[in-house]
Amino acid sequence: MPTVEIYDTTLRDGTQGEGISLSVDDKIKIALKLDAMGFHYIEGGWPGSNPKDMEFFQKISQYRFKNALVTAFGSTRKPGIGVWEDANLKAIIESGVKAAAIFGKSWDFHVTQALKTSLEENLKMIEETLAYLKSQGLEVIYDAEHFFDGYKANSRYAMATLEAACRGGARTVVLCDTNGGTMPNEVYEIVKEVARQIKVPLGIHAHNDCELAVANSLMAVKAGASQVQGTVNGYGERCGNANLCSVIPNLNFKYKIQSIPQEKMVHLTEMSRYVSEVANVNPNPTQPFVGSSAFAHKGGIHVSALMKNASTYEHMEPEQVGNQRKVLVSELSGISNLLYKFKELNVNMEKQSPESRQLLEEIKHLENKGYQFEAAEGSFELLMRRVFNGYKEPFSLQNIRIIMELKEDQPVYSEAVIKMKVKDDVVHTAAEGNGPVNALDNALRKALVGVYPAVNDMKLNDYKVRVLDEKAGTEALVRVLIETGDGRRSWSTVGVSTNIIEASWQALADSMAYGLLENEN
Repeated sequence: MPTVEIYDTTLRDGTQGEGISLSVDDKIKIALKLDAMGFHYIEGGWPGSNPKDMEFFQKISQYRFKNALVTAFGSTRKPGIGVWEDANLKAIIESGVKAAAIFGKSWDFHVTQALKTSLEENLKMIEETLAYLKSQGLEVIYDAEHFFDGYKANSRYAMATLEAACRGGARTVVLCDTNGGTMPNEVYEIVKEVARQIKVPLGIHAHNDCELAVANSLMAVKAGASQVQGTVNGYGERCGNANLCSVIPNLNFKYKIQSIPQEKMVHLTEMSRYVSEVANVNPNPTQPFVGSSAFAHKGGIHVSALMKNASTYEHMEPEQVGNQRKVLVSELSGISNLLYKFKELNVNMEKQSPESRQLLEEIKHLENKGYQFEAAEGSFELLMRRVFNGYKEPFSLQNIRIIMELKEDQPVYSEAVIKMKVKDDVVHTAAEGNGPVNALDNALRKALVGVYPAVNDMKLNDYKVRVLDEKAGTEALVRVLIETGDGRRSWSTVGVSTNIIEASWQALADSMAYGLLENEN
C-alpha cells in the first residue's frame, strides 16, 4: 500500500486563525495526542518569532515521542547577510529540534516587491539557508511559499527556487498554495510536472480560501506528492488550512493510501474533539467524518432506507472514524425515525401502533409551537416514555413563586419558593440565586437532593435562549435549551413559552428527570 506522510501545523499555522490561541501547555497536550495518533511531523512553532514558541521547544524536549518528529518553522536568511548572522536561524538551532521547515519565496513578484531583493540573491538565500541547517545536523523541509501562483506567473524561476532547495539538501520540497486560489486541476497538472523534474519527495501545503484545500491536497497526492501539510479541524489564517480530519480518512479509506496507521482511524473523532476542547473552540457539527452531524439523519424516507441498509444514505460506517450514527426526531420525521429511536432505547414498538402514531403527532405539534427535539434528545426520550405505561415521574410540581428585588446601585436579589411532590412526599423549600433562573435551579436541586443524591453530580454546562418570533418584542415566544452533565456524559433538554421563567423550568425539570432516569438504568 502506498504511504503519505502527515505533517501537522496546528500549533503554528493553526494558531494564526482568528480566535485560536494556545498556551505552551495546550500545545504540549495537542502534540502528545498527535504523536499517539501516528502523525509523522508536528510543527511546534517559529522559535525566532516569540518567546512562547521557544518555551514550547524547551519543554517538549523533555518528552519522548514514538511516531512524530517535532519540527521548528522559520524563513530563509535575510538578504545581504551570512547565514551565521541570521537571528532566526540561530533560534532554530538553539531550539534543539532535529528537523526544520524553512519557507522561501517562489514567486518572482514577491521577491522583488516583498523582499526587495534580486532574483539571484533569493536563490542564494534558499540554498545557503538549507545547506547551513543541514550542516548543523538538522533534517530540512523546504516550503515553497506561493509556489502555484509563482509557477503560473514565471514557471522557469519557480522551478529554479526548487532546484536551489535541492542543492541545499532539502529532504522534502513542499509546494504551497499560500493564497488558496488554485483549482484542483491546476494543482494536479503542476505537481505532475514538478514531480517529473524534481527528484526529491514532494509535499503539498494548501489553504482553504476557495474551500478546496482538502481537494487540492488529494489531487497533489494523486499527482505524486508524498507529504500533506495541514491542521486538525482545518484551523488556520483566513479560511483555514487543509483539514487533516478530512484528508486522512479520504486517503486511508477512499484512495487506499496509508497516512496514519489504520488502527488509529477509530480515534479520529476523539482527536478532533480533543483539539477543539483544548483550543476552546466549539466543534463544527457539520464537519465531514468527525462532526456530530456527519452521520445524522432526519428525513423519514432516509431513515426508512437506512434501517434496511445503512449504505443507502452513508458513504462509510461512522465507527471506522470513531463517530456514531444519529437519527433525529423533528417535524420532518416519519414512523421510521421513531422506530429507530425505539430500537436505540430497547423499546419494543410496532410500526402502526396507536402509541407510535400518537407520539409522532405530538412531536410535530410541539415542534410547530417552537420545540426542537433534534437538539434536545433528553426531552425527546422523556416525551417518548410518557406515552407508554410504566414510566413514573420522579417528581411533580405543585407551585412556584419567584421573588425579585431590584434597587439602584445594589445587586439584584432573586429567590425561588417551590412546592413539589417528590416520590410520596411533599417538599416545600426556597433558595436564592443571582437571577430568577439560578434561584429556580437552586430550589429544584434543594428539593430533590434528599431523595435523589445523584442530583449533586448534575451540573449545568450550557444555557441558551432563542427568541422565536422577534417581531413580538418582549411578548415573543422563547426557546430555552439546557445542556447538563454529570462528569461522565451530557444531555440536552428544551422548554418553550412566552415566559422565559416557564420555559427555563420546563428545560430544568426535564434535565433533572432525564438525569435521574439514566442514573437508575
